[in-house]
Amino acid sequence: MTAQTQSRTSISANVAAIVLSAFIGLAIVTIAGHVQTSALHDAAHDSRHAMGFPCH
Repeated sequence: MTAQTQSRTSISANVAAIVLSAFIGLAIVTIAGHVQTSALHDAAHDSRHAMGFPCH
């Protein structure tokens, strides 16, 4: 592999990571903005219990 090919691969990986991160962030904001507060609380509460993390 040449240095130019390695550079393109690295840039492609960085762009893919940025796009994926932006998509996940946008999804979190969208879901949090449209779901009722009690549903978010219940989901987080159940997740904490499933991981064995005491929450109360």
